[in-house]
Amino acid sequence: MAVRISMNELTTYRWSFEEDVQHYADAGLDAIAVWRQKLSDFGEEKGVELIAECGLAVSSLLWAGGFTGSDGRSYSESVEDGHEAIRLAALLHAPCLVLYSGPRAGHTHNHARRLLTNALKELLPHAAEAGVCLALEPVHKECAAQWTFLTDIGETVSLLENFEHAHLKLAFDTYYFGTDDAAMKRLQQWAPHLGIVHLADARHVPDGEQDRCPLGAGIVPLQRIVATLVAAGYDGYFDVKLMGQEIETVDYRDLVQQSRATVTQLCQLAQ
Repeated sequence: MAVRISMNELTTYRWSFEEDVQHYADAGLDAIAVWRQKLSDFGEEKGVELIAECGLAVSSLLWAGGFTGSDGRSYSESVEDGHEAIRLAALLHAPCLVLYSGPRAGHTHNHARRLLTNALKELLPHAAEAGVCLALEPVHKECAAQWTFLTDIGETVSLLENFEHAHLKLAFDTYYFGTDDAAMKRLQQWAPHLGIVHLADARHVPDGEQDRCPLGAGIVPLQRIVATLVAAGYDGYFDVKLMGQEIETVDYRDLVQQSRATVTQLCQLAQ
């Protein structure tokens, strides 16, 4: 399997878009996961050109969603933003757009799910036409309050299976579910649904904060996870997504190099 390593722009939060692209390319990374806010600050057209000039692919675009009205936008405004994000993902040649449903926001769980389902029905035809997969991301219950009511991977996969749509996938984050024994037992079964894998490590299970640590320094069984996914035929990107107080204290250049080396080694061990 060819190693496909992506660096998420959230990892290097303090760097500008231009710094991200240049440093990722210099480090020999394959791809960048683009954060819409950084790209907007830099300029879309300039950003697309810079990525191409530096020889990087785009693994994914972050993010769209909030269909439950939790972030001050109406349902219609969030769907319209989803269409805009699909257009941008296609412009970047990104294979997937990460989606967060939005939290319950006072709705019943069933109504929140209905809002998400309706939004997906509106967005999927556009995504298919643009050649972009929508990667729906569940979040650990301790970290989900501002992002999504989907805190169980099994429920998320069931939703995907109900749609049976080639352009609706799962975004899997090892920080959220890598220490969940029940999830790990079903990881191979879920592999065909994966659109993107966010790699992260942690020194303890999620407790409400994004306390991630450099890959290999924590308790997440990254070698087991990568080996399971490779054996199951996953051939997408492994996207390094690190955030939190510890990450903010390290040198970003060192972090990028260490992350690339660690993921390369994990993939070599998996083959």
